[in-house]
Amino acid sequence: MAEDRVPQTDSEIEHEIDGKEGEPSDKSKSSDLTKDACDRRESFPIVGVGASAGGLEAFKQLLEHLPVNTGMAFALVQHLAPGNESMLPEILSRSTKMPVRKAENDMRVEPNHIYVIPPDAKMTIDKGILKIEVSDNRARAIDEFFVSLANDVKEQAIGVILSGAGTDGTKGLMAIKAEGGITFAQDEETAKFPDMPHSATAANCVDFVLASQKIAEELSRLSSNPHLYLTELKKKA
Repeated sequence: MAEDRVPQTDSEIEHEIDGKEGEPSDKSKSSDLTKDACDRRESFPIVGVGASAGGLEAFKQLLEHLPVNTGMAFALVQHLAPGNESMLPEILSRSTKMPVRKAENDMRVEPNHIYVIPPDAKMTIDKGILKIEVSDNRARAIDEFFVSLANDVKEQAIGVILSGAGTDGTKGLMAIKAEGGITFAQDEETAKFPDMPHSATAANCVDFVLASQKIAEELSRLSSNPHLYLTELKKKA
């Protein structure tokens, strides 16, 4: 068997090096694998929850039935009265052991945390970071957040519409559904103001119509085995 020839001259050595320039080094490959692993580890579902009139009670019922370790982040978007400091984070913190925080600009969302939109503002998300902008026009605050959520995390987006008047949230649920996310609407019979859930359901962009506590149970089920859950969901479609 012929032995591999070792390059001897400078020109031969240079030719040998040039032939390997396009090949990634072991160190580079290891770095890429580590980055991919980190990206997968840092990826988690983000649940947008929208409500308006009658939403406080629905929010509380949802949180009371949610485990604290779903691995999901929750962003609550409600039509709040302008000009007043919201007590919503403090009130909702009595219904869950998860940290409840008022959303702030450039705040990165974390799993098992709850973020509440401040009054006099609209909220979006980009690369997992909340963007808060003072705004007098908050009539479509839920739609704006849901659409940005769908664009940001794609199939990891989950949208929930609870009690409220009007149609805000329908467009946002459609965007989440289009990206492969999962959508919920509160059962109209249990919603104090059924307009928002009804609008979303009528638009045929809702996967599950349930009472608030049942939505919490489905989210818990989803978090425990997402692959099986999504398989079952596709069978229902």
